[in-house]
Amino acid sequence: MSTQNVRGRRRSPDPVAEVRTARVVSAQDRPRDPHREVRRRKGALRQVADFAAASGVGQKAGVALAATGLALTVALPATGPVMATSESGQAVSAMSAGSQPAVSAAATAKIDFSRAAVATKADPDGKLKQLLSAQSAGSIQRASSLGTLGSPLDSLVTASPFGYRISPLTGGAGDFHRGQDFVAQCGTQVHAAAAGKVTFVGWHPYGGGNRVVVDHGNGLETTYNHLSSFTVQMGQTVNRGDVVALSGTTGASTGCHLHFEVQVNGEVVDPMGWL
Repeated sequence: MSTQNVRGRRRSPDPVAEVRTARVVSAQDRPRDPHREVRRRKGALRQVADFAAASGVGQKAGVALAATGLALTVALPATGPVMATSESGQAVSAMSAGSQPAVSAAATAKIDFSRAAVATKADPDGKLKQLLSAQSAGSIQRASSLGTLGSPLDSLVTASPFGYRISPLTGGAGDFHRGQDFVAQCGTQVHAAAAGKVTFVGWHPYGGGNRVVVDHGNGLETTYNHLSSFTVQMGQTVNRGDVVALSGTTGASTGCHLHFEVQVNGEVVDPMGWL
């Protein structure tokens, strides 16, 4: 049976429930996180930096945090793995780098890192010999022969070209010029155009005056005409550039110059196709 108090509320006849007291749990009773204190000392930014370094995404994390206004410093070596900094301040590699072999040298060793010079030297005699050994001189094309003979004078200035011309002796047309005339004062040194053997030294009865002929092999010969004197003898071997004579105006000549001929199998050809 219930009763009513003075304020009109009804009071339950049941006994009053016992009030529960809250249990106080000390910090010592809680399970301890071994890394909690380390994380607390590092702080939020430091934890992010360590995670970025260990996961290999330091650079991407740095860009992302920079975009949000946060500052993040992660050591990124130029040629090594991503590096993070430990609590002691020492650099720790996030990925183990391969060991590099040690390079040693004697204390007295001289080490030069300068770049070696690369140079090539043309070998026109070798090219000429190769051409003549592979085929007859008569079958060699101008594109292959051009430049294989050296200059018979230190300076080449054309006085009269190879081929038909007006004769300087008679003034008549239709004169066939068998060689190339070059300007040269009397006594100018005349050089062998290539290595070979001297096969003629003497007077040329058909207008060449004093003449030297050098055989270069396989049907190729060069002749030097209107010379004032000789410096070689019959049968002598000469090299490219050797002085074989001095220029002059002997024979059918109107003045000092060098008449230079190139003969292939006994037939004259344009010397400019070989010089």
